[in-house]
Amino acid sequence: MSGIHDFIDNEVKTNDVVLFMKGTPQFPQCGFSGQVVQILDYVGVDYKGINVLADADLRQGIKDYSNWPTIPQLYVKGEFVGGCDIVREMFQAGELQSLLQDQGISIKGAA
Repeated sequence: MSGIHDFIDNEVKTNDVVLFMKGTPQFPQCGFSGQVVQILDYVGVDYKGINVLADADLRQGIKDYSNWPTIPQLYVKGEFVGGCDIVREMFQAGELQSLLQDQGISIKGAA
């Protein structure tokens, strides 16, 4: 399982914003992943989507990595942000946008 852990660790640490999701940003395979994609696209942030359905070890590995039982999972600058409900609540409160800007990540409509 360490190979998967290393892969996840590398993705999380080398990409500013990473979404581990079911499906792809262009074709989400579940409603929750789709909601997070819509939020990220609306905010206008560049992110990497990783399809956990492509690999059973990855699907379990990301849950073990974050100690979080559900997919999708959003990471910003190597830190686990949360799943669909948390991301949606943060977005609605303006906290997601602030987090991204505070981390130096450009978003749509921000200088």
